[in-house]
Amino acid sequence: MELHQIRYLLAVASTLNFTRAAEQCNVTQPALTKGVQKLEQELGGQLIYRERRLTQLTDLGKEVLPMLERTLASAEAVRRRAQEFQRKDVAPLKIGLAPSISVSLVLDPIAEIAKFVPGFHVELREGAAEKLVDLLLEGEINAAIVGDVQDMPARIDDWLLFEERYVALLAPTHGLANRPSLDIDDLRGAVLLERAECDVAPKIQQSYFPDKPARFGHCSGHDLHLQHMAAAGFGVILAPEHMPRLATLKTIPLAGDLVSREVRLLAVQGRRYSPALDAFVKVARLRDWSVDPPTGAYRAQRSRR
Repeated sequence: MELHQIRYLLAVASTLNFTRAAEQCNVTQPALTKGVQKLEQELGGQLIYRERRLTQLTDLGKEVLPMLERTLASAEAVRRRAQEFQRKDVAPLKIGLAPSISVSLVLDPIAEIAKFVPGFHVELREGAAEKLVDLLLEGEINAAIVGDVQDMPARIDDWLLFEERYVALLAPTHGLANRPSLDIDDLRGAVLLERAECDVAPKIQQSYFPDKPARFGHCSGHDLHLQHMAAAGFGVILAPEHMPRLATLKTIPLAGDLVSREVRLLAVQGRRYSPALDAFVKVARLRDWSVDPPTGAYRAQRSRR
């Protein structure tokens, strides 16, 4: 099946006239007729019914027409995208975010890069830190922002962006809401809401529940879902300090700051950077992460690279 054959058929379907369809496609009428006939042979049935001056689609033609329209539209979209890429009209960047890394972290860097990189286009992917490392090595994403990663491959460059503590989020009506801070006994007696694939979960378990598992009530892979459940009084969330939070939630520090994590930027070592990736790495590494975001404060750290 050739794209020009599809184009010929669509022209006939829209004009119901072979002469006008040939003019629209800028080919001779015999060439257009031959192209339609070849398409019919490949699909195994007549697509156009033609008798004297009457031209119309057959039932088979009506059935496949929407699919052929989508096929041609997709092919043309691919061609335009390739042309834009060659002209550098599009500067794509695929960024992976670990589950507990909020998109709020990359909004300012994206906005800054968009000012001087024409056609800057970002695609965000979420996944467990180890999965994001695999996607980096496979070339499926260009960069990743993660928390703790076990056994970092030698081929991965990583830069420390900042360190942050974990805090408790809960409803103002919760029994612990009036405490200045929550200690180990408070958390052991509370029902916690679990973040799926949380990279700090082992550290929380070791710090607060070394002898017995925590009391988990509900679980979700989406932070906003958990926050709504917490606001409704279903339990307490242990969340990174940078995480945007609902105005209906109260934030309480954890006594002793027993749980914290390092947030790192990852990229593949030795791989050629696109202009978009190069700009993102530079902006992220030079950014002053000590600037207070709307939801909390970061503690600035020096990059190790």
